[in-house]
Amino acid sequence: MEQKENKKAVLFDMDGVIYNSMPNHAKSWHEAMATFGLDMAPEEAYLYEGMRGVETIKLLARKQWHRELSDEEAARMYAVKSATFAQCPPPAKMDGITMLMEQIKAQGMTICVVTGSGQHSLLDKLTTDFRGLIRRELIVTAYDVAHGKPAPDPYLAGMKKTGTTPEETIVVENAPLGVQAGVAAGCYTIAANTGPLPDRTLAEAGAHLVVPSIAALSERWSRLPWSR
Repeated sequence: MEQKENKKAVLFDMDGVIYNSMPNHAKSWHEAMATFGLDMAPEEAYLYEGMRGVETIKLLARKQWHRELSDEEAARMYAVKSATFAQCPPPAKMDGITMLMEQIKAQGMTICVVTGSGQHSLLDKLTTDFRGLIRRELIVTAYDVAHGKPAPDPYLAGMKKTGTTPEETIVVENAPLGVQAGVAAGCYTIAANTGPLPDRTLAEAGAHLVVPSIAALSERWSRLPWSR
């Protein structure tokens, strides 16, 4: 059982955890990649979620075009996806996320956002929408790491910012690749299943705990071992 004093930081993914932005991402990926002749079904966005955008595009091209894209070519294609996403309605906060963060802050734990996203429109919203809870210097984005999720690098970077060890750190994710990254970094990893994937997909990725929503996690937080 984890002891309360051992947990000092919570690292949050952004899309599908802080914001209900995944439906917009799924639509944008499908439409943008179709303009280049790449097939990406909307539901695939949930499987690739957490991977850096350029890496996702390279993977799709490898599978469908059987060739390697340069960083520059993949970046140009990702810019189209980003522009498509920017035309979508602003996503709402996930139900329960503010209350969850307030509980974490009240316990004296540090909050850090660790996202594979490079969407400036969302990143800029974080410190405004969560004033007093999220600080700019405690955000890790796709631009901060060479290797995105499922590599542990993003969460290792998050722990460097919070000054915590894996044993002191909790990760909150919603996607299989993000769960794999949190586990690979050695952190206690919670999966909130806010998308269409079955619970078993997140459990098989290594999640230590799977909950049905962020609101459910917020309601349960005070009864978890580090809160008692």
